[in-house]
Amino acid sequence: MVTGTQASSISGYLPWTERNGRFSSLKFIAFAATLAPGLYLVFGLLTNTLGPKPVTIALHETGDWAIRFLFLSLLITPLRRIAAWNRLVNIRRMLGLAAAAYALLHLGLYVVDQAFDLSKIASEIVLRFYLTIGFVALVGLMALGVTSTDGAIRRMGQNWHRLHKLTYGIAILAAFHFFLQSKSDVTEATLMAGFYVALMLYRAAQKRGFNLASPVVLAVIAALAGLATAGIEYLWYALATGIPAERVLAANLDFRYSIRPAWWVFGTGMAFAGLPVLRMISGRFRQVLPRFSSART
Repeated sequence: MVTGTQASSISGYLPWTERNGRFSSLKFIAFAATLAPGLYLVFGLLTNTLGPKPVTIALHETGDWAIRFLFLSLLITPLRRIAAWNRLVNIRRMLGLAAAAYALLHLGLYVVDQAFDLSKIASEIVLRFYLTIGFVALVGLMALGVTSTDGAIRRMGQNWHRLHKLTYGIAILAAFHFFLQSKSDVTEATLMAGFYVALMLYRAAQKRGFNLASPVVLAVIAALAGLATAGIEYLWYALATGIPAERVLAANLDFRYSIRPAWWVFGTGMAFAGLPVLRMISGRFRQVLPRFSSART
């Protein structure tokens, strides 16, 4: 028979509950969001709706989602300061574990795609540079994942913080792997690289004492990150492909066909810059509304 105390302890370990066992809508939404891509791929594999090469599609999708969730986990710290929403920190671990889980699934699907030929897989990882980088990033994510428990944090102390600072290096490896694997179409890889630059600018601004609640500071970061994204895309095409990099750079000013990654990074940064403004307007509205109601009464 389970006592009330035991039930509370068990519920405290559920992904959608707080440490005290109370239901958290934020954690529930985040947990559902981390499961959704995997469930979609499972459904596609079972119903044969992923195309002629379903395993290959699932392989690429799991890798993409591993990087996306990794970058989202890095976004939590600056975003909670920008939005003044400290509860966001409660889902950072979940997002990081999701990144590790999708990366491990990515490797598993690669094994399936290679018909479980482990000797060939090992040689490919050693000989192919982009696979070597991806594997190193995966090992790093696994190390971070197994040390993400409360017990590991207590035992490791300051060493835990030193270890988990490797997340930024792992993100660089993951983004580079994304570029190398994407070959000529590096649109999303460029987007991820641009977001990484923005994350590093937020971190640098905070270390230098800049206020991340300032719309001006955030707008400057958005502009710098957008320009850096265009520069990264130019350098990739100039150094790694035979495609004229000048045309790619000029395409940033041509909106007839698509919006380039630099503009998406800049627009996202400007949306973050608008959050403090919205918070200020909301605060003033809450101050004025009681006075207005009192005056009408």
